[in-house]
Amino acid sequence: MFEEERRKYLQKHGFEAMRLKAVLFDMDGVLFDSMPNHAYSWTHAMGRFGLHITSEEAYMHEGRTGGGTINLLARRDWGRDATEEEKRMIYQTKSELFSRCPEAPQMPGAYELLKKVKADGIIPVLVTGSGQLTLLERLNRSFPDIFHKELMVTSFDVKYGKPNPEPYLIGLQKAGIAPNEGLVVENAPLGVQAGSAANIFTIAVNTGPLPDQVLLDAGADLLFPSMNSLCEHWDEIRDTFL
Repeated sequence: MFEEERRKYLQKHGFEAMRLKAVLFDMDGVLFDSMPNHAYSWTHAMGRFGLHITSEEAYMHEGRTGGGTINLLARRDWGRDATEEEKRMIYQTKSELFSRCPEAPQMPGAYELLKKVKADGIIPVLVTGSGQLTLLERLNRSFPDIFHKELMVTSFDVKYGKPNPEPYLIGLQKAGIAPNEGLVVENAPLGVQAGSAANIFTIAVNTGPLPDQVLLDAGADLLFPSMNSLCEHWDEIRDTFL
């Protein structure tokens, strides 16, 4: 069913074949329906410091490190880079607001997909721009026996956040695989750009308010409307890319 997308990917990157060994999952908006909380926290935290960001912009910046997001807005609204102390204060405020939000639920279909991936002998890898300890701590509670610490990439591991390919390149390195041996599952344009720039076949799931075309323009090789939909098609994807 997905042979044409596979063929285009191989041709684009000059690979002879796919040998699926790992799936690299983003976290916010993929495993947890946490982006509404992030958008709320960003808009209110920035406002306290005289910076302005809309909820839609928060979705567009998803995947970027917190410091990177703050610096972009500082350049726009202040006309200068934010200092390290300003980044620390603003991100601390954002984190405090986020911690007071209702606990984000699992994204419907996420755990079912993770269990299928694991049962097929394929390695699940976490690649998130988040440094929110409350969400990271939930992984083992919400998705028991799926992720291992040595196969997680967070904002603490990277110098450059998404859309730079570094987070996914580190994910490949931790999994011990080549780009044509993995799949990326992302919901945000910056994450899609990062996966594509790392030369990994990138699947977008549109779990937020952005138009589908934004994710396709970012470089998604496949697009699904939800994690449930991706889960329903997993067997065909697995058979196409093994």
